[in-house]
Amino acid sequence: MISSVDYFVICSAATSTQVRAIADNIEEELDNAGVHFNHKEGYREGEWVLLDYGDVAAHIFRDENREYYALEELWSSAEITRFEG
Repeated sequence: MISSVDYFVICSAATSTQVRAIADNIEEELDNAGVHFNHKEGYREGEWVLLDYGDVAAHIFRDENREYYALEELWSSAEITRFEG
């Protein structure tokens, strides 16, 4: 179960392999900085990975799942900062 969070990081990738690679990179970089997740879900399937870091939750979707669940629309009044890479 996800805790109460202040920020969501939402991103997507074309394949399950890419979704897992993004999750691995987030986990590795934050682990190196001494930040460890509280909970992880969905990694095996690679369709939607959730990394719960307490105040921040990272959601990594396959493209079609991000469109389907449209988390950004659930919090439409929240401030959104977009990053393109």
